[in-house]
Amino acid sequence: MTRRQLTDTQRKLIEPFLPIGEYGPYPERLREQFEGVIWRFRTSSQWREMPGEFGPWPTVYGRFRVWRDAGVFTALLEGVIAEAARQGQTDLSLVSVDSTTARAHHDAAGMCIGKEAMDALEEAAADQERARQKGAARQDGTDRTDVTTPSGKSGGASGDGASSV
Repeated sequence: MTRRQLTDTQRKLIEPFLPIGEYGPYPERLREQFEGVIWRFRTSSQWREMPGEFGPWPTVYGRFRVWRDAGVFTALLEGVIAEAARQGQTDLSLVSVDSTTARAHHDAAGMCIGKEAMDALEEAAADQERARQKGAARQDGTDRTDVTTPSGKSGGASGDGASSV
């Protein structure tokens, strides 16, 4: 017995948008292969871990690539949204597009930086912090320009470490 990813009602809704003749296999294998693609993305598994009931994983992966390149999934999404709109069941409050980029620190990625480059980066960060604090002092109405850097050096505008308040 195949693990069904879609109910028969869901299947009837999306069937008109699936590529049965142009890009697809015989219709009796189309459902298993399409559900194999759904299984892969629902489980976040590797293609090689796909159960055999969806067909051989290289075949399902090949169908996915053909469908992806042909724009089948984009057409399917647009078609389902259009059909839901026709039926008055569109709820776009559930749609979320996230373009957040999360980057790891260079040490987490295994990047090796020489001492000179690290010193230059730390100095640039200290300069940026001094500029930020100088701007904040101007907004506060104070003219405090003496800022201690992370290395412990004084970075005042006069250079002598004296603070003018």
